[in-house]
Amino acid sequence: MLLAKGIYKNYGDLSILKGIDLQVSRAEIACIVGSSGAGKTTLLQILGTLDAADKGEIFINGQNVVQLSGEALAAFRNKHLGFIFQFHQLLPEFTALENVLIPAMIGKKPMAESTQRAKELLDFLGLAARLEHKPSQLSGGEQQRVAVARALMNKPDIILADEPSGNLDSVNAKELHDLFFRLKTEMNQTFVIVTHNRELAAMADKRFEMKDGQII
Repeated sequence: MLLAKGIYKNYGDLSILKGIDLQVSRAEIACIVGSSGAGKTTLLQILGTLDAADKGEIFINGQNVVQLSGEALAAFRNKHLGFIFQFHQLLPEFTALENVLIPAMIGKKPMAESTQRAKELLDFLGLAARLEHKPSQLSGGEQQRVAVARALMNKPDIILADEPSGNLDSVNAKELHDLFFRLKTEMNQTFVIVTHNRELAAMADKRFEMKDGQII
């Protein structure tokens, strides 16, 4: 599903990633852990094609994404990858339903079919009564579930999450983690998650610990 080989990244004279190798299979939850500054978020952004490595290869479903650029890379990202961020990144002027629909609109998918899927996802996540609510009218946990639905919208191969429960209290964090494992079981969903949450890391199928730009 995901294979990274020899990933290096520098910012000027500062070496951030120093030869990362990792592999994640379908329907696995893999956590990337380590102290702040270890390179976790940089690695996640490169795996998600949001940033480019200076050296190395990344295969997603057999496609070497390093060979893609421009519109082809953007189209691949929209179709095959989903993203969840610590602070939700929902558009405040959009309703929950509209926020979930964004990846489908970017992918120019049929709107009637996409709207039905968005409603089904929000229902699955316990938000059927919140379709027309804007982010400011939702709790933190509800906002993050909307972000999960948005990530699932285009049926991605992999969801990449950066500290997804970092802004949630312990109850909502546990609910979110349980949801990830439910999605793994019921939808065969694959996750790569950067986290400081020890409980989530302990539950994961794979755990990659980073230190000084390397996996140890």
